Amino acid sequence: MAIAVVLLVMGVSALAVFIERMVMYALSRSRSRRFAAKAKQLLEADDHEPLLKAAAATKGSWLAALLGRGLETYTKHSKQASTTLSPVEAARREMERQTESLDAEVRRGHSVLASVGSVAPFVGLLGTVVGIIDAFQGIAKEGSGGLGAVSLGISEALVVTALGLVVAIPAVLAHNWLTTQAESISRALEQARGELLDFLEARRGKALSPVGQEGTVA
Repeated sequence: MAIAVVLLVMGVSALAVFIERMVMYALSRSRSRRFAAKAKQLLEADDHEPLLKAAAATKGSWLAALLGRGLETYTKHSKQASTTLSPVEAARREMERQTESLDAEVRRGHSVLASVGSVAPFVGLLGTVVGIIDAFQGIAKEGSGGLGAVSLGISEALVVTALGLVVAIPAVLAHNWLTTQAESISRALEQARGELLDFLEARRGKALSPVGQEGTVA
């Protein structure tokens, strides 16, 4: 009975993680799409302050968190007269650190599903073994044998193994699906990071290019 309760707790935990991650992924994608459309317009207009405010106001978007941190670092270093790092390089390093942090956040809870998927069958098998042991101990106490005497105890014990598989199989499938989604989000964040850095570097290069008397690049 105790082992069955443990399996139920594991199943509920895995289901809670799966639902929470699905909701978070959907919300982040929706908010990130809206933020990306606004960010593109503000970046092209070189309007950084409203973009930073929009990133701070867009809660639940991993894209906004990443680009906001990178642009904030770029703006901060651009205003400093003396620095060992260029603004673009400083933004790149900060966004790499932020990407690692966001990747851990994106994959939060995945270990729970992995643990449930790998451990639940063995917990169910443990319950079956314990149930069979109890059945044979009952036979020894009663002094009676035969298939009829042990069939009920063994059948009840095998139910625990079935319960372990019922918990483990959906957990493994959920873990694989969430891992695919997480990898897709991570790739999108890396692509967005590269695009922002390319954009900032191009703008920085234009701002620093010497201009001749006739207005052409010297």
